[in-house]
Amino acid sequence: MLLNDAINLARQAAVDLVEIAPNAVPPVCRVVDFGKYRYELAKKEKESKKHQHASTVKEIQLSPRIDPHDLSVKVGHAIDFLCEDMKVKVTLRFRGREMQHTEFGFEVVKKFIAVLEPYGHPDFPPKMIGRGINMMMSPLPRNKRAKNPRTVEESRGTSKVSNETPEKDEAGNQAPPKPVKPRKVLPPTAESEVSESVPPANT
Repeated sequence: MLLNDAINLARQAAVDLVEIAPNAVPPVCRVVDFGKYRYELAKKEKESKKHQHASTVKEIQLSPRIDPHDLSVKVGHAIDFLCEDMKVKVTLRFRGREMQHTEFGFEVVKKFIAVLEPYGHPDFPPKMIGRGINMMMSPLPRNKRAKNPRTVEESRGTSKVSNETPEKDEAGNQAPPKPVKPRKVLPPTAESEVSESVPPANT
């Protein structure tokens, strides 16, 4: 179709003439609403990014003599990264005489991998490069990956708080807590004292 004919066709339909494939011979155009067309393109691009593989890499550094508490903190950070579809680069550096016992470093890295098994898998086994051990971990697919324990605990906490709704007065303001009335302790009566002191008669 000639260009002028296509423009007239778009005007008659009260829409736009959009060039789809400019490099084609002849170029390909569509008679569509340009605003709606841009919205559909943005939506498709957003959907494709959701299913895109992990491209962001976060680095976590370890040491052969790392404290168990510090190791658990590093594991928590790695779980957060993997649950956000990020790759985790693990590096363990040896200093000074630590190079004479590299087996301790490999044990730390293996322990780190074992804890992260529900969330990710190593792309390759740990390698000794220079004065350190390097390894890359990728997140598991969402349907096979365990849930982040931190987000689960936060959701439980918010649900507990939301269930407790404070009372409000007629104006809609939060009413002050009701005072707790103290219980009255009655003194023992004479009859109860007698009944406790005198044993029951045999019948």
